[in-house]
Amino acid sequence: MSLLERSFGYRDVVPEERQSRIRAVFDAVAPRYDLMNDLMSFGIHRLWKRSLARRVAVFQAGMVADLAGGTGDVARLLARQPGRRVWVVDPSVAMMEAGRHREGEADIGWIAGEAEALPFGDASLDLVSISFGLRNATRPEAALKEIRRVLKPGGRFVCLEFSRPHFWLKPFYDLYSFLVIPRLGAWVAGQPSAYHYLVESIRRFPDQREFAAMMETAGFESVRWNNLSFGIACLHFGVRAA
Repeated sequence: MSLLERSFGYRDVVPEERQSRIRAVFDAVAPRYDLMNDLMSFGIHRLWKRSLARRVAVFQAGMVADLAGGTGDVARLLARQPGRRVWVVDPSVAMMEAGRHREGEADIGWIAGEAEALPFGDASLDLVSISFGLRNATRPEAALKEIRRVLKPGGRFVCLEFSRPHFWLKPFYDLYSFLVIPRLGAWVAGQPSAYHYLVESIRRFPDQREFAAMMETAGFESVRWNNLSFGIACLHFGVRAA
């Protein structure tokens, strides 16, 4: 039994309760979530997110949803493109509240919602993004089908997620993840168990090829991926067929 299963009872609870427990994790770390991301990644997560924004800047996208958008850091990057209306969708109200005061002049809306049941009509969005959030969905296959549902024909999906680093990097990355990150979580955020969960959730997420296959099964076309930082993170792209 994994640490995730021991800590959060993943073998014993229904998906709805899992969602509630995961939401509680993010509610607990919300006040210092961005600071922890900076410390854990040495600020590199910001470069990854900027890479996502650059890669989708060429797409004509008027209606955009950033799922698991948290404090809105990715949404602000996406909203810099003229003519876009960007929605942050996140199940944690505490996470969104932590970021709303930084909104500035960006055209961003905030909606509480789960990736498995999006609050948008069929074929209503031009672009859907999700960064480091799909691994927290209790039913990722259902989330992918829901994302495809809300995209317009020809609409784009991009997912930034942790993945499998190159073989030579993996031992050092594992050591850092399991020994350093939870201690940072205890020191800065006062939530070591939450960061144990976050590390475990990364290990449980499919690798690059497996996730690409999941996207294709969900009905996406032109599926491809681009490794970042030797595979520590990965950008996945897909299109809803026109």
